[in-house]
Amino acid sequence: MVFASAVFLYLFLPLFLTAYYLTPKGGRAFTLALASYVFYGWWRPDFVLLMLVSTVVDYACGRSIARERSARKEGDDTRPGKRWVVLSLVCNLGLLGYFKYANFGIETLNAVLGQSAGTLSWTEVVLPVGISFYTFQTISYTVDVYRGAAEPVKRFRDFMCYVAMFPQLVAGPIVRYNTIADQLSSRTHTLDKFYRGVIAFQIGLAKKVLVADLLGQVADRAFAAPALDTGDAWLGSLAYTFQIYFDFSGYSDMAIGLGLMMGFRFPINFDRPYVSASITEFWRRWHISLSRFLRDYLYIPLGGNRHGEFRTYVHLGVTMLLGGLWHGAAWTFVAWGAYQGFFLIMERLAGKRSLYASFPRAVRILLTFVLVVFGWVLFRAPDLGSALDMASAMIGIVQRPTLVTPLDVRTIHLVAFAVAALLVWTQPTTQTIVARLKAHRAWIVQPLFLLAIVHLHFTDHVPFLYFQF
Repeated sequence: MVFASAVFLYLFLPLFLTAYYLTPKGGRAFTLALASYVFYGWWRPDFVLLMLVSTVVDYACGRSIARERSARKEGDDTRPGKRWVVLSLVCNLGLLGYFKYANFGIETLNAVLGQSAGTLSWTEVVLPVGISFYTFQTISYTVDVYRGAAEPVKRFRDFMCYVAMFPQLVAGPIVRYNTIADQLSSRTHTLDKFYRGVIAFQIGLAKKVLVADLLGQVADRAFAAPALDTGDAWLGSLAYTFQIYFDFSGYSDMAIGLGLMMGFRFPINFDRPYVSASITEFWRRWHISLSRFLRDYLYIPLGGNRHGEFRTYVHLGVTMLLGGLWHGAAWTFVAWGAYQGFFLIMERLAGKRSLYASFPRAVRILLTFVLVVFGWVLFRAPDLGSALDMASAMIGIVQRPTLVTPLDVRTIHLVAFAVAALLVWTQPTTQTIVARLKAHRAWIVQPLFLLAIVHLHFTDHVPFLYFQF
């Protein structure tokens, strides 16, 4: 089930909110957990069992870590619970590794072996939607309990609610346990929160349907074309650059809005990333919950910047390579991670400043944006060869001129481009808009929301991009 669908908007959400608010406060976490299982299992009910396994394992590990800590004798310098956090990591990363990377591993091995050595037969594994997000959330729980940064959850139903919570279950933001622990047991429900949640959800839906989906049509045609001239290559790349931002930030807005309707406050996930003046700044603004997770649970544990400059660059490069691989099981994602890591290392070598730091900020923003666009070519292309062809066309080198065909870009797509640029470079975040919006001005959002609803009924369903990651 997805937010931008009739079954969610007209059936699931109204029934859920009715049941949620009719449930006594003490049982609302359980109601939310059960509804989340229905939401998640709508496509594949059997995958609910997989999520339950992860939930039970990490709940038990957290409780075991707490018991060992309380039983530790005075003067004992050993850190209690290490074996349990290892068990949690092995189970979660094992599940993620199998379901997300088994196909990729077999394909790569067969390519290396070649025809002469024979190939391994393999039944392709189906990737459970959202596994990349909920495994990271459960990992953050056990690691934070082990570190003493969070107390173990007392009630299993609260932990079920945390892991399965449908607003951010399948595409984030990655909500770390220690940022939401108090809200799981006690949170306020007010009309003001609910109203602001509705507005955030409406804005997010409009961003996804009216901007991302329209520009996605241009991007799909461009990346499927056998060859493009320079102008169309830029149009296709820019279309995807805007599509992925409005698609993912739109989903995050909807998730944050749904959370507010239930009294939760989720962290912001995007802070106007395309106004960044360096790649380092970009990663402080783009997919913030993932950036912080990679920093706190990978970069710092690897050693961070504590072991000299060379090791710092190695840790940074490894973090970005694995961050790229987290997005998808393909060499294009690895290359994208390496590309991002290269510029982060270069900027760190320059004192955490961009290589063009002496230019005016407007020029720095433009240059950073161009670098990001080239990075998204790697991210979107079906393979490295296609990415090279697209990037070559963008700099004026057309690989197969005889196959060049013009893109079908219509007036509505040009309008979407203009709206996207206007919103990206002149407007504040949705969270800022919602916080400042007065009740009597809520009507401003309603025409856009209604237009998005109408558009949904007359177009094919377009899933959120991050569902596949």
